[in-house]
Amino acid sequence: MAMEITPIVMPKWGLEMRQGTVLEWLVSVGDPIERGQALVDVETDKISNAVEATDPGVLRRIVAASGEVLPVKALLAVMAGPDVSEADIDAYIAAYEVPAAEAEGGDDGPAYLYADVGGIRVRHVRRGPDEGVPALLIHGFGGDLNNWLFNIDALAGRGPVIAFDLPAHGQTSIALAGATLGEMAAFVTRFMDAVGVESAHLIGHSLGGAIAMRLALDAPGRAASLALIDSAGFGDDINGDYTGGFIRAASRRELKPVAQLLFADDSLVTRQMLDDLLRYKRLDGVTQALTALDRQLFAGGRQAEQPGRELGRFGKPVLVVWGREDRIIPSAQAQAAPEGARIEILAGAGHMPQMEKASEVNALLKAHLQAA
Repeated sequence: MAMEITPIVMPKWGLEMRQGTVLEWLVSVGDPIERGQALVDVETDKISNAVEATDPGVLRRIVAASGEVLPVKALLAVMAGPDVSEADIDAYIAAYEVPAAEAEGGDDGPAYLYADVGGIRVRHVRRGPDEGVPALLIHGFGGDLNNWLFNIDALAGRGPVIAFDLPAHGQTSIALAGATLGEMAAFVTRFMDAVGVESAHLIGHSLGGAIAMRLALDAPGRAASLALIDSAGFGDDINGDYTGGFIRAASRRELKPVAQLLFADDSLVTRQMLDDLLRYKRLDGVTQALTALDRQLFAGGRQAEQPGRELGRFGKPVLVVWGREDRIIPSAQAQAAPEGARIEILAGAGHMPQMEKASEVNALLKAHLQAA
């Protein structure tokens, strides 16, 4: 029996992605391919990343040339075993069609949902099955739910996933629900109430990690587990040049060197990324809200609150992931994680390993969620 033909398609990274540009193929026709192997670099208007193989096989045909701009789910290449004929591959390629929903610009449902939490309108997304304990993704200072664009769909394969914009971030109302970790954690529990979530696997990045820890300590029944990525709340030091520089930057020229601190690979900071950040920063009230958070939590390049020091009493699974080249919060702070926590330090990643090393982070998160 002929081995099934496996298509390699343009991925959908984030809810707003409609197309991508093929940059460079990293493999050649005839190469044996392993699951998780990087195949081709693709650039979107947000960021560039490598498309990885979801199944093993042999690369039999490259369909998309470098420089081509193609819609989500467009055919990039074909894998198949040696018992599949060239004629069969020709016929498969000729018959392949981009799914209608993608060709028309997206799926049938709304890209974003909104919930009212004490007068604050919270943008969020929900993916995956209806049943099960959700993974709740909490972004960091100055970020939004798009910080998880490489992770949401990957995690939704194992259970429900919810990502949201914190108050005064993204497209949530520009109003703070308090500037301490306790106040923000309490807001997150109210958001969970609003969307019908009793308990969640809390996954936090940077400031979001500190909020997740505070929530788990203050309301342990609401947290099934913790996964903390380059998290605040474990030590004293934080790069004030980043937090202060992000608040002050008013142009691409000023913002670019600040945004580059987020990544080990500076080239990931695109013009579109800078434009999106500036568009957010120019909203009325954003500067004041971010300044209030910075003064309360990170004044003078020091972390005022460190819930990680109390985490030993949480008593549930904890995963700590850090980019070794983090220039915002030193990766050495991971060593303050509680006894029994799994600690993973990723080489070649900075403060945003969920974007720079998405495959590795997704694998760690899936294993953590499965064990929890």
